[in-house]
Amino acid sequence: MTPVKSMKRNVDWREILRWIAGLMSVALTALLLALAGANATAAGMIFLMLVVAAAAVAEKWLSLLIAVVCAVSFDYFFLPPVHSFRIAGYQEWVAMITFLASCMVVSRVAERARRQTRHAEQRREDVERLYELSQEMMLHEDAAGLVRDLPHLVDRVFSLDGVMLYVSDQDQFYASGAGLPASVQSALRAVAQGPGPSLPAPEGFSAIALTLGMRAVGALGWRPEARLSREVATAVGAQVAIALTHSIAIAASARIEASRQGERLRTALIDSLTHELRTPLTAIRAAATTLLQGEGLDEAGRQDLAALVDEEASRLDSLIGEAVEMAEIDAQVVRVHLVQQHPRALLEHAIEESREVLAGHGVVIAVEGPDDPAWFDPHLLSRVFRHLLENAARYTPPESRITLRSRRTGERLEFSVEDNGPGIDSLDMPLIFEKFYRGKKGAAIGKGTGMGLAITRAIMAAHSGGIEAKSVPGQGTSFTFWVPLVEKEPANEFSELQRREARGSVEKFQSVMSKVSDAPPEEMDRI
Repeated sequence: MTPVKSMKRNVDWREILRWIAGLMSVALTALLLALAGANATAAGMIFLMLVVAAAAVAEKWLSLLIAVVCAVSFDYFFLPPVHSFRIAGYQEWVAMITFLASCMVVSRVAERARRQTRHAEQRREDVERLYELSQEMMLHEDAAGLVRDLPHLVDRVFSLDGVMLYVSDQDQFYASGAGLPASVQSALRAVAQGPGPSLPAPEGFSAIALTLGMRAVGALGWRPEARLSREVATAVGAQVAIALTHSIAIAASARIEASRQGERLRTALIDSLTHELRTPLTAIRAAATTLLQGEGLDEAGRQDLAALVDEEASRLDSLIGEAVEMAEIDAQVVRVHLVQQHPRALLEHAIEESREVLAGHGVVIAVEGPDDPAWFDPHLLSRVFRHLLENAARYTPPESRITLRSRRTGERLEFSVEDNGPGIDSLDMPLIFEKFYRGKKGAAIGKGTGMGLAITRAIMAAHSGGIEAKSVPGQGTSFTFWVPLVEKEPANEFSELQRREARGSVEKFQSVMSKVSDAPPEEMDRI
């Protein structure tokens, strides 16, 4: 019973009704002509018009059936002897043959016109789809993303079941669906390397080589095979090859430009550090030389030179520390170690670390809301506070107020450093977090490398947080940074071996720095 029901469900009742309507129209026309007493000429013309109408609107086999039925009706009702299928004379034979020939010619002409119309409509749809594909590829902004999305674009625009792209320069495969059989990969490689423009692919796929000029850039495969004509497949392959070559050229140009920018950045870093390091080293060596000679120096002069050596050595240590920090951040070796701690304890520790820098300034701690413990990396946030407090102390006059604030807002813990100094110029605000940018006030003071705020931004990015600045010239500046709130203890991401390696690296660096700080001035260059 199931196969019968399935067959009945698959019957096209509209097609059956169309055939019944065609035959009924012929029967009704013959009956009306017979009742009206029409002669053979008039009946033949009317039957011929009916055949032309059927050929124009009906499919091939239905129009042929209507032509045959019209010829039989014309013979039976209007050619002598009437009501008989026998044809009496040669004139009747000529009329019948002429009528049949006219019906056949009209049916063939109508079928050809209908086929040409369908072909023209298909061409129009193909042109529209090719235009849509070219527009999609031109509007795609990401060159690397375009190569990855090309199979999806072709699949969606041409309503295919699967599209695969092989890029020869990268030896990479991209597909619109999940998974790509090894046999298809081998076939696409063979198509891209083969001498012919196209080769058959297995498992119901069609494939075509992507060439630009005489150079093969890859291969394109799709399923099902018959969905794209050869002309359309060639046009799609040409567009994909152009887009692929263009994307590869853009990616290569971007890599070259990135290399140039990196070289400029390294040059700028070396120039900046060379200048900044030479200044304190020159002062230290000059003071040390004067102390060694000792001629014409009293105790007060010796104390001043010793203080100068100490100050410039401290500045040198700070510059080296910033350079090391920036190198760690650029190498992406900064790791976040979350510890549960009270925000107020972090603020107090930051003030204690920067006590010498903040001498002469009034410092206020403000904790908004309950001082509940939170998970964050106190070492990283202390580094951020150190840079912000040094900037606040450097660019604000003595006796000015600096406020350290913490608050919980939504799903993040915020900290801020606020001062009531002269503020930051509006032209400098968009650039203050860039490397080596010092602004008008920083250039006027003449100290610093312009790396501090860039370091704070990179640290906060590593901590999955952020930092922003607000300033009103003449009224002060506020730096706000935040970290996501973690309500439970995070999983330990590092093994004991990794922690020992990290401690060993820190101890090695501290040993080198102790040698630098303990060495006499004449040994500085050698270290």
